[in-house]
Amino acid sequence: MSAVPRDRTRPATSTLTVAVLAGGRSGEHEVSLSSGASIGEGLRAGGHEVVAIEIGRDGRWRREGAPIALEPGEGLLGADVAFPALHGPYGEDGSVQGALETLDVPYVGAGVTASALCMDKVLFKRLMSAAEVPQVGYLGVRRTGWLAAGEQTVAAARALGMPVFVKPAHLGSSVGIVKVTEPNELPEALEQAFEHDELAIVEACAAGIEVECGVLARPRAEPLASEPGEIRFAGEFYDYHAKYTPGGMELLVPARISAHARERVQELALTTFAQSGCDGLARVDFFVDGDQVLVNELNTMPGFTPTSVYARLLGASGVPYPELLDRLCRLGIERHRLQARARAKAL
Repeated sequence: MSAVPRDRTRPATSTLTVAVLAGGRSGEHEVSLSSGASIGEGLRAGGHEVVAIEIGRDGRWRREGAPIALEPGEGLLGADVAFPALHGPYGEDGSVQGALETLDVPYVGAGVTASALCMDKVLFKRLMSAAEVPQVGYLGVRRTGWLAAGEQTVAAARALGMPVFVKPAHLGSSVGIVKVTEPNELPEALEQAFEHDELAIVEACAAGIEVECGVLARPRAEPLASEPGEIRFAGEFYDYHAKYTPGGMELLVPARISAHARERVQELALTTFAQSGCDGLARVDFFVDGDQVLVNELNTMPGFTPTSVYARLLGASGVPYPELLDRLCRLGIERHRLQARARAKAL
């Protein structure tokens, strides 16, 4: 297996003031706080100033415990760029990105549209289907449709084969996911998903192993697709416990897949990133069975500690953690500058 080309583009050296947003209103509040703390440490290690902002479960934005006022067009506490280390609804779904657009603050990661699209698992899969990206079979189920036509929904889900996975459509970190092995278990699994979300997704089970690939945008060049990594876990599937319990999962880099599958993973990671309209970064998750590669989902803001999968994949591809954070911040600033220039020409 050939080694992934090392990315040797060096970051700029000027000091930035970065507003790191963490917490949020979703069930991934604590995970986000962990990501935000690690991002702050990494930015300081790279010589940058950090303004830590915690978004409470009540939606209030606070700095050092004191609420802050947000004024449209007035920036955010003098920051050069914001790093929204937020996971799940009310943070990774375009809502906070829209607020930052209103404040006229450059920010890291996907914009409003791509964030909202990728947070909706059903809409994302429909877009991938239109782009002829290979993926597992799926069924989107709205609560209203389930109440009106439950038997037809169970029949459609059974057609995917057993087992299937039932998930809330707008949550991450495997929150609320249920593995269903018998058709009579579907109603309870869907009701559990509807406790989190009005929209659920039923996915066919895929053979093979779980593989993940990080994508990092680059100025005036094709994005970098990282060395793929293989996820190993002890349970039946890669659930919340496996992701966030010490020792619950093991990441193998490089993944134990063929050279053809490796190239296909990287190719599809870049295709999925582009088709979704993403910016800055993403982690694309796959099922790999021999040389067959299926896209599972795309995360616009994956977990972001130095030991998180995304950072480790990019580290294995020649981009150490502090440098990775620096690049992402400067990409956000560059995008904001280009957008401002385009707006000025349109006036």
